[in-house]
Amino acid sequence: MLPPLERIRTDLHRTTEALADAVAHDGATATPEWDEGTWRIAAAVAVAHGVAPLLADRSSWPSRRWQAFLSAQRDHVASRQGRIATLLSRLDALARERGLPMMALKGSALHALGLYVAGERPMADIDLLVRPGDVEAAAALLRVLGYEESFRQWKHGVFKPVGARPFAGFGEHRDTPVNIELHTCIQERLPVRTVDVTASVWPRDATPGMCPYPSLGALMTHLLLHAAGNVCGRSLRLLHLHDIAQLAQRMPEAEWSVLWHGKEAPWWAYSPLRRVERHWPGRVPRAVLDRLRRECPIGLRRAADRQTLVRVSCSDLWLQRLPGIEWVRSPTDMATLLMQRIRPSRESRQERADMVRTQVWLQGQAWVRQGHLRRVMTALTRPVPRMDTLYVVRGAWDA
Repeated sequence: MLPPLERIRTDLHRTTEALADAVAHDGATATPEWDEGTWRIAAAVAVAHGVAPLLADRSSWPSRRWQAFLSAQRDHVASRQGRIATLLSRLDALARERGLPMMALKGSALHALGLYVAGERPMADIDLLVRPGDVEAAAALLRVLGYEESFRQWKHGVFKPVGARPFAGFGEHRDTPVNIELHTCIQERLPVRTVDVTASVWPRDATPGMCPYPSLGALMTHLLLHAAGNVCGRSLRLLHLHDIAQLAQRMPEAEWSVLWHGKEAPWWAYSPLRRVERHWPGRVPRAVLDRLRRECPIGLRRAADRQTLVRVSCSDLWLQRLPGIEWVRSPTDMATLLMQRIRPSRESRQERADMVRTQVWLQGQAWVRQGHLRRVMTALTRPVPRMDTLYVVRGAWDA
């Protein structure tokens, strides 16, 4: 039986901060004096933030159960990474054969650069970027590899292995199907305006097969926009910050200029970099951080300066009434955000239906089956826990 929600909330806060310090200091932190329940919450946080395998060779905390959990997570991730590497190789060969340029994004690119070794960084899926005119050819290629389209949303199409069933256990598992997300652009809604950085990310001299990012700066631009979207949606992971910190350590200062290659200043980049600076001071060049702070809207800047990792991630147990409100840039955007909250668009309703149908953590939950207005009224009158957070906490409790 789970402990009271307030106890879970308190333990989520304290364990998230402790794990963030451990990751930032390569595990060289004092062993926390936690009871058994808090250690279980710590395992849930490690899974939710994607850092359990990263800590396996770093955490010196002498809890036998903790060390066994981390080691098992590393082994599962290493096994799954081998499958992903094989699949990427097949994708590359088929794309070359068919004259199709494509890019493997984010985690795949970070592994290719050697920023992680096998078993350190989990990957939920493979993200691919193709030109808009090549999306049907890319879909046909994926079908040859035994994939079928499961659903589409505004950012990408999701392809899953035919006949595969999702793994419903706790944490990373070697048998979890490797899904593929097919993108034709790199964009985020922050929270209603769309920011698109595809022009900075797609290589001008793309050739058939898997193309790398044109520069480290292009990869950093993508990581920062992705992290910004997650901050806005209150789903940032400690792993996102670690990715940025690792890449920043390798990047020449001149490459940061790619951030300013778009049509507008990268006002959205300050918030995630402020979180990186909080845990890895000095990784981001001071001149870059200062310039981004000046270009960041004042409301968002103030929020970024005071928010914690807990506040912008699933470690904050309660649903927030208007997540991302500090990212709004005009009265018109504010009105749009409020209207979307009161009356979701058809697209939003379809996306929610697809999530309920395909995501294990949402299935069987009474909350998601309630009508929209009832959910809104409930959230306005009492604290409502996040379903994704409770799902992983229950998993840790039952493990």
